Amino acid sequence: MRFSRRLFMAAAAALLAAPVYAAEKLSIVATTGMIADAARQIGGELVDVRGLMGPGVDPHAYRQTRTDIVAMTRADLVLWHGLFLEAQMEDFFHDLGERRNVVAVAEGLAKDALRGHDDYADKYDPHVWMNPALWRDVVAEVRDALIATQPENSAMFEANADAHMAELDRLVTYSKTALATVPSEARVLVTAHDAFGYFGAAYDFDVLGIQGISTQSEAGLNRIGALVDLLVERQISAVFVESSVSDRSMRALIEGAAAKGHKVSVGGELFSDAMGSEGTYEGTYIGMLDHNVTVIAGALGGDVPARGMDNKLSAGF
Repeated sequence: MRFSRRLFMAAAAALLAAPVYAAEKLSIVATTGMIADAARQIGGELVDVRGLMGPGVDPHAYRQTRTDIVAMTRADLVLWHGLFLEAQMEDFFHDLGERRNVVAVAEGLAKDALRGHDDYADKYDPHVWMNPALWRDVVAEVRDALIATQPENSAMFEANADAHMAELDRLVTYSKTALATVPSEARVLVTAHDAFGYFGAAYDFDVLGIQGISTQSEAGLNRIGALVDLLVERQISAVFVESSVSDRSMRALIEGAAAKGHKVSVGGELFSDAMGSEGTYEGTYIGMLDHNVTVIAGALGGDVPARGMDNKLSAGF
């Protein structure tokens, strides 16, 4: 179901007619937790960031509420991902962009760095945050959007972005080192949906999702049956559930393998389309990826510290 244009127009007209007073902090609304985290890292004390899609929320299925519309119409800056991630909200953002400061932060990525979409020939896989080296370019877009919105604070935004980029570089190094310890025959990542394609390309893993790039695609019996055969044939012993996707299909996969005499366990829960709980290390982009890398490497036979890159993970793998 697409957004209500009448609802948007009514809310926008009422809000734009009211006087706007300068706030102490730059007001930012971001769709995903990953974008919201980038805005907080770069904006620091100069920004007030609201993320629409919290822990466990699937952006492929998210629908904006009237409260969301009001927040975005009042904001100094609205940041959304693009690349068809928020497909059901695209018309809304294009309309809002005619009246307010709205930026799709992943749309400017070089097309030769993107993976094609499973279901749409003219679209791309939006899950670029799964490769922190590629996510750096999205962070740069967030930085530029903040500078364009509040140029008088450009020096602070630049400095904060540089510091965050350095942390991303550390994450890239840790990820490469940790995942390189996984034996070559075990480099198969089976998940609920195909959100880890950029991860697989970056770290040389075969990635197999029960569903396609969007969680709105159905996981058919034939797909589950084919994956069961693959698990048995390649003696894959661990699969992974996702925090924002139902584990129903994954349970069917495990039961199907068991029926053929092959034991498969859940290697852990990964963060795919949403980060961890707010206020936790896993509730940051760095912590989210640190968790994923550490859990995947540990479950598949790699040699990694139980609590991750900086010993900050809430629990060991």
